[in-house]
Amino acid sequence: MPFPESPRVIYRKNPLAEVICQLRFPPVLRIDSELPFGFQERIRSRYPHYAEKPQIPFRIPPNAPSEMVEFIQSIVQQRAAASHEFGSPDKNWTVTLTRDFLALKTTAYRRWEEFRERAEALVTALREEYKPAFFTRIGLRYVDVIQRSELDLADVHWSELLIPHIAGEFASPDIANEIEQTARQTLVRFDEHGARVMIRHGLGTAEPKSEHCFLIDADHFVEAQQETANAISILDRFNKGAGRLFRWCIKERLHSALEPQEVRD
Repeated sequence: MPFPESPRVIYRKNPLAEVICQLRFPPVLRIDSELPFGFQERIRSRYPHYAEKPQIPFRIPPNAPSEMVEFIQSIVQQRAAASHEFGSPDKNWTVTLTRDFLALKTTAYRRWEEFRERAEALVTALREEYKPAFFTRIGLRYVDVIQRSELDLADVHWSELLIPHIAGEFASPDIANEIEQTARQTLVRFDEHGARVMIRHGLGTAEPKSEHCFLIDADHFVEAQQETANAISILDRFNKGAGRLFRWCIKERLHSALEPQEVRD
């Protein structure tokens, strides 16, 4: 992987806003034709909340003729794939199942071992209940939000917290204080197995104080056919790379402010 090695740490002041794992597979039409009773029973103790939603919401134009409304609704009913959502009691973990993907999202990420164990249990439930032939895409996405006021760094310039190739225009003393919006996107080869990581970063706004914050969104993925049994080992590689990538983005001052605690693998 292209990012330099760095010790594994867990930040006491965790900047992660959300972590998402998605596993895509060839469509299993049984997921659309019936409610996922068996799958729910396998995961219900952890994810008791349930909701069914259209996978792709369809907006009907205002003032559309009644004949058009009826036609659109009939097409949507026939073609809109169901999205089954299962939530944890504290609403911090969400599982989404559709005819062609399984996803796990958390807004309370603590450490990889916990996320990995949950992902592995879901993959097992999917394999046993629906037997997907293989995965067509495996992805692991980390979204970090750096909010300076939460780190006692409110008056520190971004150029002192981020390395130059991430700070970009913030490295210019002429315009740094006047920047209101910035966004970049870079696709990087991740390893020799065809994996990539899409890195999106830029300025955002944190509510309720409307404070400028910096977003680092790293989406690791592979889009080649993969055996379902190999999913977790691929996610392990992505997790290891994600830690290196984030450390590569930030300077020592920000790293220290996040209060890192070294972890022995």
